[in-house]
Amino acid sequence: MEIISANTLEKMIQENADITIIDVRTDEEIAEGMIPNAKHHNVFSPDFMSEIEAYDPNKAYVMICRSGARSGQACMQMMGAGFQKIYNLEGGMMGWSGETV
Repeated sequence: MEIISANTLEKMIQENADITIIDVRTDEEIAEGMIPNAKHHNVFSPDFMSEIEAYDPNKAYVMICRSGARSGQACMQMMGAGFQKIYNLEGGMMGWSGETV
């Protein structure tokens, strides 16, 4: 797992990097806005890992939550399931100043 800054993520998005952004916040938090094209999978859902395991473990993923703690936990779970290219957004959405939908 690598921790990346909001600036790094914004650059990855602008450069059309081959990444999937996964937002692990609750439905209530998502209603406040999320990064465009991000996928939503609530880390507290009992189905979280079965949903995540549907993704290709050889691709790159950026995990996001409100502050970076829950997404860090999600990163660890994904690494335990064999995912290797995992990034955690430092500061989560609290540190994100880019576009939201």
